[in-house]
Amino acid sequence: QLQLVESGGGLVQPGGSLRLSCAATGVTLDNYDIGWFRQAPEKAREWVSSITKEGNQYYRTSLKGRFTISRDNAKNGVYLQLTSVTSEDTGIYYCAPVIPGSTIPLNDHWGQGTQVTVSS
Repeated sequence: QLQLVESGGGLVQPGGSLRLSCAATGVTLDNYDIGWFRQAPEKAREWVSSITKEGNQYYRTSLKGRFTISRDNAKNGVYLQLTSVTSEDTGIYYCAPVIPGSTIPLNDHWGQGTQVTVSS
């Protein structure tokens, strides 16, 4: 079973940047489409972005232009670059395999996530 580990979160000032990482052990990520999701306090988890096995990128409309998803198959990692962050970007960020061509997680197994807090 594919299990992913998120890292790279932290405290960032409004307007700042942060790079999140998603890693897997024992399994090669390049066999999967991978998505990033986030959950703000007292809100439902929402899809943020996905990258296909072929490297095609998809973004939540409201975030396009500020977030960039990428993958490095040699390092077995998927990344999410956050820029020009606002307080609305605060939340726990998760990565997960997604059903190809969709924003739907492949399963209901989630990691610990990585906390992003945007505050001055």
